[in-house]
Amino acid sequence: MNDKRILQQFHAMFGAFMVIFYLGAGIFLLFFADRIFSIDKAIRGIMGVTFLLYGLYRIYVTYKQIVSAFFTGDKDDQ
Repeated sequence: MNDKRILQQFHAMFGAFMVIFYLGAGIFLLFFADRIFSIDKAIRGIMGVTFLLYGLYRIYVTYKQIVSAFFTGDKDDQ
C-alpha cells in the first residue's frame, strides 16, 4: 500500500466525519438552537437548510471517495 492510497483513505474518513458535522449542525440550527441561542428564526432557517443541503452534497462526494479509496484495486499491485 503506497502513501497516496493511505492519504486518500484518510481524506475519505475525514469527509465522513464532516458529513456528520454538517448534518448535525443543520438539524441543531433548525430544531434546537432557539433553546440555547437568541438568533433570528429566519437566519437559523437559512443557515440550517444550507448546512443540510451541503451535508447531502458531501454524502455523495464522500461516498465516491470511500469507494475509490477502499474498494477499488490499486493498479500498482498487479
